[in-house]
Amino acid sequence: MDKLHIREVLVVEGKHDAIKLKALTDATVFATDGFRIFRDTERLALLRQMAEKRGVILLTDSDGAGFVIRNYLIGALPGISVRHAFIPEVPGKEKRKERPGKEGLLGVEGMDADTLRRLLSDAAAATPPETWLTRARLYDDGLIGGADSARKRAHILRAAGLPQKLSTARMLEWMNAVWTEADYTKALEAMRCEP
Repeated sequence: MDKLHIREVLVVEGKHDAIKLKALTDATVFATDGFRIFRDTERLALLRQMAEKRGVILLTDSDGAGFVIRNYLIGALPGISVRHAFIPEVPGKEKRKERPGKEGLLGVEGMDADTLRRLLSDAAAATPPETWLTRARLYDDGLIGGADSARKRAHILRAAGLPQKLSTARMLEWMNAVWTEADYTKALEAMRCEP
Protein backbone atom coordinates (compact mmCIF):
# COMPACT_ATOMS: atom_id res chain seq x y z
CA MET A 1 0.00 0.00 0.00
CA ASP A 2 1.22 3.51 -0.80
CA LYS A 3 2.39 5.72 2.00
CA LEU A 4 -0.10 8.31 3.21
CA HIS A 5 0.83 11.86 2.19
CA ILE A 6 0.71 14.21 5.17
CA ARG A 7 1.96 17.79 4.89
CA GLU A 8 1.92 18.55 8.62
CA VAL A 9 4.60 17.47 11.07
CA LEU A 10 3.37 14.42 13.00
CA VAL A 11 4.21 14.73 16.70
CA VAL A 12 4.41 11.52 18.73
CA GLU A 13 5.85 10.61 22.11
CA GLY A 14 8.59 8.07 21.39
CA LYS A 15 10.94 6.58 18.84
CA HIS A 16 8.87 3.40 18.40
CA ASP A 17 5.82 5.54 17.59
CA ALA A 18 7.92 7.44 15.05
CA ILE A 19 9.17 4.22 13.43
CA LYS A 20 5.59 2.98 13.06
CA LEU A 21 4.40 6.21 11.42
CA LYS A 22 7.41 6.50 9.11
CA ALA A 23 6.42 3.12 7.67
CA LEU A 24 2.88 4.42 6.96
CA THR A 25 3.42 8.04 5.86
CA ASP A 26 5.80 10.30 3.99
CA ALA A 27 5.43 12.93 6.74
CA THR A 28 8.09 14.42 8.93
CA VAL A 29 7.66 12.62 12.25
CA PHE A 30 8.86 14.35 15.41
CA ALA A 31 9.24 12.37 18.66
CA THR A 32 9.06 14.38 21.88
CA ASP A 33 11.00 11.71 23.79
CA GLY A 34 8.19 11.74 26.32
CA PHE A 35 8.45 14.40 29.01
CA ARG A 36 11.97 15.32 27.85
CA ILE A 37 10.38 17.95 25.57
CA PHE A 38 9.46 19.94 28.71
CA ARG A 39 13.10 20.74 29.47
CA ASP A 40 14.76 20.45 26.05
CA THR A 41 14.45 24.03 24.78
CA GLU A 42 16.48 23.34 21.62
CA ARG A 43 14.20 20.45 20.64
CA LEU A 44 11.10 22.53 21.31
CA ALA A 45 12.55 25.40 19.22
CA LEU A 46 13.15 22.95 16.35
CA LEU A 47 9.55 21.75 16.56
CA ARG A 48 8.30 25.35 16.54
CA GLN A 49 10.32 26.15 13.41
CA MET A 50 8.90 23.16 11.54
CA ALA A 51 5.37 23.72 12.86
CA GLU A 52 5.31 27.40 11.83
CA LYS A 53 5.84 26.39 8.21
CA ARG A 54 3.70 23.25 8.04
CA GLY A 55 1.47 22.97 11.10
CA VAL A 56 1.35 19.89 13.31
CA ILE A 57 -0.83 16.89 14.00
CA LEU A 58 -0.55 15.75 17.61
CA LEU A 59 -0.81 11.98 17.98
CA THR A 60 -0.04 11.12 21.59
CA ASP A 61 -1.17 8.04 23.48
CA SER A 62 -4.56 8.08 25.23
CA ASP A 63 -3.11 7.63 28.69
CA GLY A 64 -2.55 10.35 31.27
CA ALA A 65 1.03 11.01 30.16
CA GLY A 66 -0.08 11.43 26.55
CA PHE A 67 -2.62 14.06 27.53
CA VAL A 68 -0.07 15.95 29.67
CA ILE A 69 2.33 16.08 26.71
CA ARG A 70 -0.47 17.07 24.28
CA ASN A 71 -1.67 19.89 26.53
CA TYR A 72 1.88 21.14 27.08
CA LEU A 73 2.49 21.29 23.32
CA ILE A 74 -0.78 23.14 22.69
CA GLY A 75 0.44 25.85 25.07
CA ALA A 76 4.00 25.77 23.71
CA LEU A 77 2.91 26.29 20.09
CA PRO A 78 0.74 29.44 20.21
CA GLY A 79 -0.43 30.77 16.88
CA ILE A 80 0.48 27.53 15.09
CA SER A 81 -2.01 25.32 13.28
CA VAL A 82 -2.43 22.34 15.61
CA ARG A 83 -4.63 19.45 14.55
CA HIS A 84 -5.45 16.47 16.69
CA ALA A 85 -5.61 12.74 16.11
CA PHE A 86 -6.67 10.66 19.10
CA ILE A 87 -5.73 7.04 19.69
CA PRO A 88 -8.83 5.05 20.74
CA GLU A 89 -8.76 3.44 24.17
CA VAL A 90 -7.89 -0.17 23.37
CA PRO A 91 -6.74 -2.44 26.22
CA GLY A 92 -3.50 -4.28 25.59
CA LYS A 93 0.27 -4.03 25.45
CA GLU A 94 2.80 -3.43 22.73
CA LYS A 95 4.57 -6.54 21.43
CA ARG A 96 8.02 -5.38 22.49
CA LYS A 97 6.96 -4.82 26.11
CA GLU A 98 6.80 -7.46 28.83
CA ARG A 99 3.66 -6.01 30.41
CA PRO A 100 1.05 -3.37 29.66
CA GLY A 101 1.61 0.26 30.54
CA LYS A 102 0.30 1.77 33.77
CA GLU A 103 -3.20 2.27 32.35
CA GLY A 104 -3.22 -0.94 30.27
CA LEU A 105 -3.92 0.80 26.94
CA LEU A 106 -2.29 0.44 23.55
CA GLY A 107 -0.50 3.52 22.32
CA VAL A 108 0.47 4.73 18.87
CA GLU A 109 3.01 1.93 18.53
CA GLY A 110 0.41 -0.74 19.29
CA MET A 111 -2.33 0.51 16.94
CA ASP A 112 -2.99 -1.31 13.70
CA ALA A 113 -1.97 0.38 10.46
CA ASP A 114 -5.52 0.85 9.14
CA THR A 115 -6.62 2.68 12.29
CA LEU A 116 -3.58 4.96 12.16
CA ARG A 117 -4.15 5.73 8.47
CA ARG A 118 -7.79 6.63 9.17
CA LEU A 119 -6.92 8.82 12.17
CA LEU A 120 -4.21 10.68 10.26
CA SER A 121 -6.33 11.07 7.13
CA ASP A 122 -9.18 12.53 9.19
CA ALA A 123 -6.87 14.94 11.01
CA ALA A 124 -5.09 16.05 7.82
CA ALA A 125 -8.34 16.53 5.93
CA ALA A 126 -10.09 18.42 8.72
CA THR A 127 -10.74 21.98 7.68
CA PRO A 128 -10.58 24.78 10.20
CA PRO A 129 -13.68 24.18 12.22
CA GLU A 130 -16.97 25.91 11.71
CA THR A 131 -18.24 26.09 15.21
CA TRP A 132 -21.53 24.26 14.80
CA LEU A 133 -21.16 22.54 18.17
CA THR A 134 -20.83 24.78 21.22
CA ARG A 135 -20.68 24.34 24.99
CA ALA A 136 -24.23 25.72 25.14
CA ARG A 137 -25.42 22.97 22.81
CA LEU A 138 -23.61 20.32 24.88
CA TYR A 139 -25.38 21.71 27.94
CA ASP A 140 -28.77 21.66 26.19
CA ASP A 141 -28.13 18.07 25.10
CA GLY A 142 -27.25 17.04 28.67
CA LEU A 143 -23.56 16.35 27.99
CA ILE A 144 -22.21 18.92 30.46
CA GLY A 145 -23.51 20.46 33.64
CA GLY A 146 -26.05 17.77 34.53
CA ALA A 147 -26.25 14.94 37.04
CA ASP A 148 -25.75 12.26 34.37
CA SER A 149 -23.65 14.29 31.94
CA ALA A 150 -20.39 12.37 32.47
CA ARG A 151 -22.03 9.08 31.46
CA LYS A 152 -23.67 10.68 28.43
CA ARG A 153 -20.45 12.37 27.35
CA ALA A 154 -18.60 9.04 27.75
CA HIS A 155 -21.11 7.44 25.35
CA ILE A 156 -20.51 10.15 22.74
CA LEU A 157 -16.73 9.85 23.14
CA ARG A 158 -16.97 6.06 22.62
CA ALA A 159 -19.17 6.56 19.55
CA ALA A 160 -16.52 8.89 18.13
CA GLY A 161 -13.68 6.51 19.02
CA LEU A 162 -12.15 9.14 21.30
CA PRO A 163 -10.41 8.62 24.66
CA GLN A 164 -12.52 8.96 27.80
CA LYS A 165 -9.99 11.39 29.33
CA LEU A 166 -10.61 13.92 26.57
CA SER A 167 -11.52 17.34 27.91
CA THR A 168 -14.71 19.04 26.79
CA ALA A 169 -12.67 21.71 24.99
CA ARG A 170 -10.71 19.10 23.00
CA MET A 171 -13.90 17.14 22.31
CA LEU A 172 -15.57 20.26 20.89
CA GLU A 173 -12.49 21.10 18.83
CA TRP A 174 -12.34 17.57 17.36
CA MET A 175 -16.08 17.30 16.68
CA ASN A 176 -16.23 20.70 14.99
CA ALA A 177 -13.27 19.74 12.78
CA VAL A 178 -14.07 16.10 11.99
CA TRP A 179 -17.69 15.23 12.71
CA THR A 180 -20.73 16.61 10.95
CA GLU A 181 -23.85 17.67 12.76
CA ALA A 182 -25.50 14.51 11.39
CA ASP A 183 -22.77 12.34 13.02
CA TYR A 184 -23.39 14.07 16.34
CA THR A 185 -27.18 13.74 16.08
CA LYS A 186 -26.89 10.04 15.24
CA ALA A 187 -24.66 9.45 18.30
CA LEU A 188 -27.12 11.40 20.51
CA GLU A 189 -30.04 9.31 19.26
CA ALA A 190 -28.14 6.07 19.90
CA MET A 191 -27.28 7.29 23.40
CA ARG A 192 -30.92 8.07 24.15
CA CYS A 193 -31.96 4.57 23.03
CA GLU A 194 -29.63 2.93 25.56
CA PRO A 195 -31.23 1.63 28.76
